[in-house]
Amino acid sequence: MQSPDLISMSISAFVIVFLILTSLAVIMQLIIKLFPYKEKRDDLAVYSAVTSMYTTVFPGTKITKIEEL
Repeated sequence: MQSPDLISMSISAFVIVFLILTSLAVIMQLIIKLFPYKEKRDDLAVYSAVTSMYTTVFPGTKITKIEEL
């Protein structure tokens, strides 16, 4: 009879996949803790491009504040 072998192979494959996915989740959590996301700071190249574009389109204007809406 092949049934018990097939069932035991299926269960062992399920357990192995579960263990692999669990270990990957733990590794991902460690990487996230070691290398946290850092907010992007002021990008001077973007500010410079925006300022030069506005001074070209609207001569004589002074840019005092740039914010994202």
